[in-house]
Amino acid sequence: MILVITGPTGVGKTKMSIELAKRLNAEIINGDSMQVYQGLDIATAKIKDKEKQGILHHLFDIVPVTYNYTVYDYQKDCRKKIEEIKARGHNIIIVGGTGLYIKAALYNYNFNHEEEIYDFSNYTNIELLNEIKKDHDTTIHVNNRKRLERELTKIYNHTQSNGLGNEIVYPFTIIGLTTNRNTLYERINKRVDEMVEEGLIEEARALYERNIDSKAIQTGIGYKELYRYFNHEITLEEAITLIKKNSRHYAKRQYTFFHHQFNMNWFEVNYSDFNQTIEEVYNFIQRED
Repeated sequence: MILVITGPTGVGKTKMSIELAKRLNAEIINGDSMQVYQGLDIATAKIKDKEKQGILHHLFDIVPVTYNYTVYDYQKDCRKKIEEIKARGHNIIIVGGTGLYIKAALYNYNFNHEEEIYDFSNYTNIELLNEIKKDHDTTIHVNNRKRLERELTKIYNHTQSNGLGNEIVYPFTIIGLTTNRNTLYERINKRVDEMVEEGLIEEARALYERNIDSKAIQTGIGYKELYRYFNHEITLEEAITLIKKNSRHYAKRQYTFFHHQFNMNWFEVNYSDFNQTIEEVYNFIQRED
């Protein structure tokens, strides 16, 4: 069985994945585009070793932060892990909020020779437009996100994509965790404050002082904003406010992708009694299996 647990940033996916993995004899595969990078721990809310509770986790911390890891890389790596876990007779849980990565792994997503498909979900529209303008002038409106992404993909590649098919390669059940907007935004804001307390600024500064300015840094929420602070472009307070704002906007883009690309099974999270939500999801999976 392949189970996907997804939803917007900050909704509680990691905790759910651990509890279900224990019940389902499952191993966990990362489905987050930023958590593949070594050293990007706090802003990505990467699971800590003590939180894994003995569950095997895959595709976390697999490449240096200087490496340009793409959807194509993830597709190959994830499918390899799926086959390895199946061979061991264990169930599989893919957990994360990068819908494009998850869909590329589970659907018939074809790539032309030497082509790379990029995940732009961490970019704001303005950032997409600025990236395009580094290559050439454009008349694409800043609010036309789909065209901006398509244009930037063309710039980064020499060939066109065969696109994202709707043929499923691996049958799966997908669970989406959700909550009302106000609650989610409060959780996101609180989590950013907790990240700062945990050492986010120090983690980002260490990367900055090593002169690391890779694509992961340029697009990673929590790092790109603090780099602007280190460069004396904005104050620390402005950087933290921007991290919260960009995280909230990212959550909105995640919802858009999930609704358009997957046949979701949504579950409203009960934060006062998370075990109740676990039971609801587990019972649903047992009926589906």
